[in-house]
Amino acid sequence: MDHRSEVREFLASRRDRITPDQAGLPAYGGNRRVPGLRREEVAMLAGVSVDYYTRLERGDLSGASDSVLDSLARALQLDDAETAHLFDLARTANASPTARKPRKRVDAIRPSIQRLLDAITDAPALVRNNYFDYVATNPLGRALYAPIFDEPLPNSAKFAFLNPAAPDFYVDWEKNTQELVATLRGEAGRNPYDKRLTDLVGELSTRSERFRTLWAAHNVRYHRSGIKRLHHPVVGDLELTYEAFELPADPGLTLQTYTAEPGSPSADALRVLGSWAASHAPPAAAPRNMPAD
Repeated sequence: MDHRSEVREFLASRRDRITPDQAGLPAYGGNRRVPGLRREEVAMLAGVSVDYYTRLERGDLSGASDSVLDSLARALQLDDAETAHLFDLARTANASPTARKPRKRVDAIRPSIQRLLDAITDAPALVRNNYFDYVATNPLGRALYAPIFDEPLPNSAKFAFLNPAAPDFYVDWEKNTQELVATLRGEAGRNPYDKRLTDLVGELSTRSERFRTLWAAHNVRYHRSGIKRLHHPVVGDLELTYEAFELPADPGLTLQTYTAEPGSPSADALRVLGSWAASHAPPAAAPRNMPAD
């Protein structure tokens, strides 16, 4: 992933999506050559010169101050995830060569985290790393994502884009894949020199046309809560509320939980799934170590 290209394409894609009307600007003339704002319009809204903004959009964020980045985020109407991504890109541009190395990641699930998962008995709960590998789970979480855990190394990104069963399993497959790529884009912005992350993006880009299309859009978002609709091979349709919690003591790990509305058909299906999970429990094993960087 070339950093200048990342910056250039991200800023250009954000500029292209905003019309003059959305920016509160008059649209002079009927034949605009760009779908969104012109560079000079973004520069005016951000309070910088056209030459300076042009330099930024050509991929050079070196030396850009926080105040300039804040002004640019407001001009381009960036949300919180996009603003954080812009600052991550600027941090990379200003990093010294010795600082350009992957951030330290934990190497294994701590026993206390596995105990926490096991203590959650009525809701699926899983832990994934920043490469979208599932590295720990409780029995109900493993049962919920049984099709993913049928693979030797359960990885939600590879399953979603490379497994032909994914569009049936994810009821909202198109939306789910958009969210997944937008989350992965943000992760890549935070860790641009992480080889395992780059290899994952490369593999998905090579093997999935849909991934290539979504990756080229440069969308970024947080994936912290929402509704997940699944068509489970054992219990049928499920509509669950998910919550994602980063584990501050374990950089790169995220705890995901899924609950159903009390009294709903999905709550009944989760109870059935729990019974199925108890009768199909795999042999007890120690928490799996994550692959080395």
